[in-house]
Amino acid sequence: MRLYRARPGRRSFRPLVDRLPVSMSGAVALGGFAVLAPTLAVVGELHATWFALGGFTVLCVLLGAVSRPTAAPLVAGAGWLFFNGFVVHRYATLEWGGAGVEFTRLGLFTAAALLLSLPAALPRRTVRVQVLPAPDRARGIRD
Repeated sequence: MRLYRARPGRRSFRPLVDRLPVSMSGAVALGGFAVLAPTLAVVGELHATWFALGGFTVLCVLLGAVSRPTAAPLVAGAGWLFFNGFVVHRYATLEWGGAGVEFTRLGLFTAAALLLSLPAALPRRTVRVQVLPAPDRARGIRD
């Protein structure tokens, strides 16, 4: 049996996509960012530049597409840990660069993770079904 969803205001129905639970989203996020950091090193962009920040933001968006909205802070936290530890301060050293800078990065990663996960949390409208009257057996009408 296939379940379908529809957004308010749309007439098209799409198959319902299950989202990853929060714990699994965190595990996938840690793995994804662990792969992204060496990839940036191979490309030569393992520095605190717009390219590295954009790469982490794009990965947050992609992870948000398969995660539930409640997993966005976990995805953003994992992204911030890898960005701060391997890109900004290098050598897996976490340092605090100031509340304004670090909260801006966390906010950017959280907003990116919520970008594609929030539309999945919109309420679904009910499917309207036309009910046909059952044949009246008392009057002798047969199928």
